[in-house]
Amino acid sequence: MKKKIIIASLFLTTLLGLGSCTDLNEKVYSDIPVDAFFKSENDLIMFAATAYTKLQKYPEEFSLWSLGELASDELVAPGRDDGLVWDNGRWNDIQKHQVSPTNKILTVSWANVFEGISACNEVIFAAEKSSISFPEKDRMIAEIKILRAFYYYWAIDYWGNIPFTFDTEKIPPPQKDRKFVFAAIETEILSNVDKLQDKPTAKYYGRVTQGMAYTLLAKMYLNAQEWIGVDENQKAVDACNKVIALNSYQIENNYFANFKVHNEASSENIFVNPITSVLTKDHFYWYTLTLNDASRATFNFKGGMWDEFILEPGFLDKYASNDLRKNSFLFGQQKDKSGNDIIVNGEPFIYTTTVGNYMARKKWEGARCAKYEYQDGLEYYVTDMENDFVLFRYADVLYTKLEALWRMGRAGEMMNDPDLQKIRTRAGLSPLTISDITNDGLLNELGREFAWEGHRRQDMIRFGAWGKPWWNKPSSGANAKLFPIPQKVLDANSNLVQNPPMQ
Repeated sequence: MKKKIIIASLFLTTLLGLGSCTDLNEKVYSDIPVDAFFKSENDLIMFAATAYTKLQKYPEEFSLWSLGELASDELVAPGRDDGLVWDNGRWNDIQKHQVSPTNKILTVSWANVFEGISACNEVIFAAEKSSISFPEKDRMIAEIKILRAFYYYWAIDYWGNIPFTFDTEKIPPPQKDRKFVFAAIETEILSNVDKLQDKPTAKYYGRVTQGMAYTLLAKMYLNAQEWIGVDENQKAVDACNKVIALNSYQIENNYFANFKVHNEASSENIFVNPITSVLTKDHFYWYTLTLNDASRATFNFKGGMWDEFILEPGFLDKYASNDLRKNSFLFGQQKDKSGNDIIVNGEPFIYTTTVGNYMARKKWEGARCAKYEYQDGLEYYVTDMENDFVLFRYADVLYTKLEALWRMGRAGEMMNDPDLQKIRTRAGLSPLTISDITNDGLLNELGREFAWEGHRRQDMIRFGAWGKPWWNKPSSGANAKLFPIPQKVLDANSNLVQNPPMQ
């Protein structure tokens, strides 16, 4: 059944108008008599869903996903030759690592993350104070605490030193450094993971489970050297082994099974953002973000395409010609639904892999994303994509373990792992060898496997590639590893100190 049980509780809450804060101190649930507010177990569970709904904006045009991806070397939004897309230079500033505190995408991204934290705080407070009792109450509280850890993981990744609180008090939260927040959310995960559902059943689809929690912990440990100056690679391996030991996930035979319209059947996806064209309308619309109008003939789309986000020129060169993952992108002669060449104004319509002029991109320039399967008849504001957006999958667990072992000089321990090698062989490539596991080799492989999944910025920083120049992006300094805190947030909270300017 499409979207399974969790969808009903996730989104009916939104339809009923149970909102949340836009910052960490807007609403005071301690002023509400909880026993009067919640009348039943169902009321409390429905309210808990508000913490999950804050994930829905992640793959939008203005979002944390686009902020990180556009700052990396795998996505770009050049100005078009008709003067559109430039958007007051917001995209250009992100790509060149020159983001100002007033950048709209930056401000929206911050709000997305901290609205999620606020919602988690409110749910936890309400659940812990409520006298309503039911068998799964402790498990529900534990999953929301780890969901909050996930939002904080995003926050310290992008902004470093951040406002931090586990309370619902109205005072502006104090600013804490990465080391403090890292330790706090590590403790929160370790204290609650055993209370979570261990198997990814239909009831827990789209919710926090043990697999998600240990994957989150592994990702934190993998980045610990960069974030807090501590080598936690062995802990990363141990956390990955916890996921593996669950014996609940496997590498799909078909890479693209993870991104199909009905990808809820994937045994590889660990944590997803459930999407439905009705209940999460206007959140997942990559087809119109990336494609030109000519592609309507390929997919039977309706309405106009925005023709905005393209694969950055040069990124496709990282793929071997026989790498099936290359089919995540559209390039070359485009075909209509019947397999015939698309002709526009008497000329073959060909998506090129290059862009001649960053300020005047032509409508056929740039490879376009087709990683997530497009269903027929999509039309923005009417019917959007139904694919559940993947946040964590099992391939990431195996590659996290491989990288952590490599950083400890022990990559050879995984070379005979059949699940690891299947990541490559299902893509039509030969298995990995020790000689493939170099700084550039492993970074490029991560890029090929996780393109446009929101990984690239974090990976490039960890591998020391973030400050290097790439297409239309100059060299940048160490300050560019963190985004500025939005000006509106600084104005509202005098406890905060701005990050050094990106440069």
